[in-house]
Amino acid sequence: MAVIVITGGTAGVGKATALHFAKAGYDVGLIARDEASLHSTQEELRRFGVNAHAVQADVADSQAVVDAANEIEYRLGAIDVWVNNAMGAVLAPFRTLTPDEFRRVTEVTYLGYVNGTRAALELMVPRDRGVIIQVGSALAYRSIPLQSAYCGAKAAIRGFTDAVRTELMHENSRVQLSMVQMPGLNTPQFEWARNKFAWAMRPVPPVFEPEVAASAIFRVAQKPVRELWVGSSTIQSIVGQFLFPGFLDRLMVKKAWEGQMTDDLNAPDRRDYLDQPVNDLHKIHGRFTDEAKTRASSVTSGMPGKVALGGLALAGIVLTRLLTRRKP
Repeated sequence: MAVIVITGGTAGVGKATALHFAKAGYDVGLIARDEASLHSTQEELRRFGVNAHAVQADVADSQAVVDAANEIEYRLGAIDVWVNNAMGAVLAPFRTLTPDEFRRVTEVTYLGYVNGTRAALELMVPRDRGVIIQVGSALAYRSIPLQSAYCGAKAAIRGFTDAVRTELMHENSRVQLSMVQMPGLNTPQFEWARNKFAWAMRPVPPVFEPEVAASAIFRVAQKPVRELWVGSSTIQSIVGQFLFPGFLDRLMVKKAWEGQMTDDLNAPDRRDYLDQPVNDLHKIHGRFTDEAKTRASSVTSGMPGKVALGGLALAGIVLTRLLTRRKP
């Protein structure tokens, strides 16, 4: 039976992905910080008749991730797919972030992927097989305001992944390294990310359900590609960034700043997960189910010829739409 490991596998995209693979018959290894959510998710997975093993670890701790990988492989067998998904964020202007806050987001969201990739490669390279999937974001290409640490980490993951992929190619390794760039998703992220505003925040629309992300990750695990861009908004953002970066800078000033704001005040007792896990928010869906889309288009990157020409045409359409949406 095939084995998958998912970091941050107890909520949002991670949990949706764990359930998707379990339904397909995979044994599932989970790595996360909260013991109670690990146990409950593990029990949910076992209801599908598969084996599941959960390990409590902080992905920012490189040795803890290596130890977790070895423990999961000992319990479940050789790891076939490794999904780096754990993340952290602070929602605030950069100048209000403390050095410790920025460091912590970077350690979890970027170095967590580095640590997970290292642990996976240590096991996969000697047997010359396996797939590592980095859960990315359109923000890896097109940054937005109020998420500087998170955007920086996602861009760093892309640079790191491209470098390691070429090293594996140089070694003629059959281990595959893929990245899946996601749109805004209806996960608990905006409920438990540190928020320095009085107002609750949200993903920039359009918003998609986490199951859309899980399905994309599953497809890449079955047939690895260099990158998969999920959702029309992701495709538009990336192509637009290639061709009109200055225009998108100006557009983000209003569209992405106000687009992340809601009319709701944060609860006085609101907690966040930056330094400690929040043990009562480990669910798949966030607060935006009423508007979240359940299907998304997708495209693989790096495709030549007609697809490149199609990308230019799409970019022209995107620019036209963006211009027509601007308020006078």
